[in-house]
Amino acid sequence: MNPWLGILLFLGTVAGMEGFACAAHRWVMHGPGWFLHASHHRARTGAFEWNDLYAVVFAIPSIVLLLGGVQLGWWPGCTWIGAGIAAYGAIYFGFHDVIVHKRLPHRYVARSRYMKRIVQAHRLHHAVESKHGTVSFGFLWAPPADTLKRQLKARGGLIRVSVAPD
Repeated sequence: MNPWLGILLFLGTVAGMEGFACAAHRWVMHGPGWFLHASHHRARTGAFEWNDLYAVVFAIPSIVLLLGGVQLGWWPGCTWIGAGIAAYGAIYFGFHDVIVHKRLPHRYVARSRYMKRIVQAHRLHHAVESKHGTVSFGFLWAPPADTLKRQLKARGGLIRVSVAPD
């Protein structure tokens, strides 16, 4: 396979995963999958929460595609797509679990407009503890905080967290 095509598949997969993750977050995690995701909207009492099982579920297609593309002789594009899914998972882990939720200790402070915007959007998402009435389901793209605050107010949501960066 042409390496440029592979790189395009990889980058397209990373970008497409944002759309997939946003849809899964909105309609699965805040829908029938709330029984697992609810743990993420409450204070964590240990190192793990039930919501972490979603990472395992979402890793399976990546593992299967990488195995098939590298070891089982499937179409070479499977490797690039599997790598794109894995890369999105790593980006998600770094942003969501490390930077926003501080599941690993660090001193990073969001300073760029982009990072401030997505951190604020995620905090506004967590301003609602129920599965209904929340805003901003994406992880790498988010509307401006003012837009999200208006949406929360219109939905009757109470903003209980500071949206200022750490």
